[in-house]
Amino acid sequence: MSEAAQKETLSFQAEVRQLLDLMIHSLYSNKEIFLRELISNASDAADKLRFEALANDALYEGSPNLEIRITFDKEAKTITVADNGIGMSREEVMSNIGTIAKSGTKEFLKSLTGEQAKDAHLIGQFGVGFYSAFVVADRVTLLTRRAGAVAGQGIKWESAGDGEYTLEEVAKEGHGTEVILHLRDEESDFLDDWRLRSVIRKFSDHVSWPIMMLGRSADAEEAEESAEEKPEEETQEKVVEEKWEQVNKASALWTRAKSDVSAEEYNEFYKHISHDFEEPLSHVHVRLEGKFEYTLLLYVPKRAPFDLWDRERKHGVKLYVRRVFIMEGAEELMPRYLRFVRGLIDTSDLPLNVSREILQKNQVVDAIRKGAVGKVFGMLEDLAEKDPENYQTFWKTFGKVLKEGIIEDYSNKERLAKLLRFATTHTDSEVQDVSLSDYIGRMKPEQEKIYYITGETHMAARKSPHLEIFRKKGIEVLLLSDRVDEWFVSHLHEFEGKSLQAVTKGDLDLGKLDDEEQKKEREEQESRFKDLVSRIKDALGENIKEVRTTHRLVDSPSCLVGGEYDMSATMERILKDAGQEIPGAKRILEINPEHAMLQRLQSEGDAERFDDLCHILYNQALLCEGGQIEDPVDFVRRLNNLL
Repeated sequence: MSEAAQKETLSFQAEVRQLLDLMIHSLYSNKEIFLRELISNASDAADKLRFEALANDALYEGSPNLEIRITFDKEAKTITVADNGIGMSREEVMSNIGTIAKSGTKEFLKSLTGEQAKDAHLIGQFGVGFYSAFVVADRVTLLTRRAGAVAGQGIKWESAGDGEYTLEEVAKEGHGTEVILHLRDEESDFLDDWRLRSVIRKFSDHVSWPIMMLGRSADAEEAEESAEEKPEEETQEKVVEEKWEQVNKASALWTRAKSDVSAEEYNEFYKHISHDFEEPLSHVHVRLEGKFEYTLLLYVPKRAPFDLWDRERKHGVKLYVRRVFIMEGAEELMPRYLRFVRGLIDTSDLPLNVSREILQKNQVVDAIRKGAVGKVFGMLEDLAEKDPENYQTFWKTFGKVLKEGIIEDYSNKERLAKLLRFATTHTDSEVQDVSLSDYIGRMKPEQEKIYYITGETHMAARKSPHLEIFRKKGIEVLLLSDRVDEWFVSHLHEFEGKSLQAVTKGDLDLGKLDDEEQKKEREEQESRFKDLVSRIKDALGENIKEVRTTHRLVDSPSCLVGGEYDMSATMERILKDAGQEIPGAKRILEINPEHAMLQRLQSEGDAERFDDLCHILYNQALLCEGGQIEDPVDFVRRLNNLL
């Protein structure tokens, strides 16, 4: 095949071109990241080869000792990061480097703030670590051959970061990948043995594959020191050939005793596996022994990954079997509502060729999952008790996800409920920092229920007229405005013996919180306004299910109430917004007999005016609960008639 047929010039997608421009001109706050990211990619390639070779040993091609090699050339001004891992085919090169789908570039660009230091921290997190090479290089060359491919047939990828890249077939004997960075003149300080070693030890000491660099013998160093004093020919005779030596510890950090691992090492390992530049909020490292043996090293991040709300994406906890990486994001090991957890599980009680089918039907996996989930709960409980400020950081970031557990994990519902945090009428603040235990601790002696209200926004919930009687009596109410709350409250029926009660549903019964005098007064009101209730029902007809007097309201004239088992109005709107056909349930109109508008309405003799007032009363209540008036023109006409 001719060179013209082999070599092809292609264009990056628009978002990748934008990203490359940022790498070259903007993101300079931490230039060392390029080496960490390229080593991380090389480590992943070695993991993948070892896993695939479990079923096909021939993929090693006679070279089972996997490693990462770092070299530099001062004259050529290049740094090379090479591995003998899985390598890539031509299609894989185009998919992994030239397109959006694998890199997460769109999400990365959306998250940019314009603050260089902060933006640089996003590079690894969004899977665009390869592009960090352009922070220090004005040209990058990649040579690769996939393990098992025809010997000698490799792929060369090259780009100057100018929006285009070339692909061509080249000769490459060994499998794996070499990334060659052609450094800019101002980045020559990286062309230094000590500098590169220090960066490797800082960011990648824990990588479980050997990271090799050419070492220098004592004789070579002595020869260099005496070069100025002795003739060149004598110096050259004393130089001993350089040999490869390992720079990192390359020991699986999770296999070491906790006492032998420093806080800095734990943090750096987290950054390696999560591609996050911030330290984690908390971690747990434990070896569990008994019927089954396994090691857990799990972390809770500070920041949410860009794909947190993609429940189908395989991410989170890595599975190792006897230190061999098997798979990532196995839902069988960590439930979806804990998908923010990062880390790994290593066991010796599963076969090396374990498949997802085996994971789904294995008692060992069930035991590991139960133990892992329990340790995550313990970590969060400890954080909530000993470090409330950081737990608040966790809740603000991951609270909505954790609430999914109430719906999905019945066996852990009680433990999960203790970790939940809410905004309430105690302070009316939007901050969710009140636990259910806090709420119960402030309950009135006669109070039997935990009251809550849901709304599409915090403001809508806080301003609801349904809260008027609760505010008057000083009864605290949970203010729920997260979309998941509508599902979660339908699964959490009680906490520590106290049932949860929506203030917008059913005939409000405050139990012992109502005294006999108040009950008697309401009975008198119902009798006194019986005729008015009947007239309003006739005027509104099919718009409503029922009309009745209320004791929920203090200042408002009316409100709409759902039946005890009806879907809430907020849930109806959420489902309709999602495109579902939901027949709207007719609601109950409750009127406040003490309000001047109702007292005026009772004495209204003009039938048309009475009809207008009834419809305005109903539409006001509808607007207050966040609903939409079906016929706004009619509403305006009736209002204008009254004005």
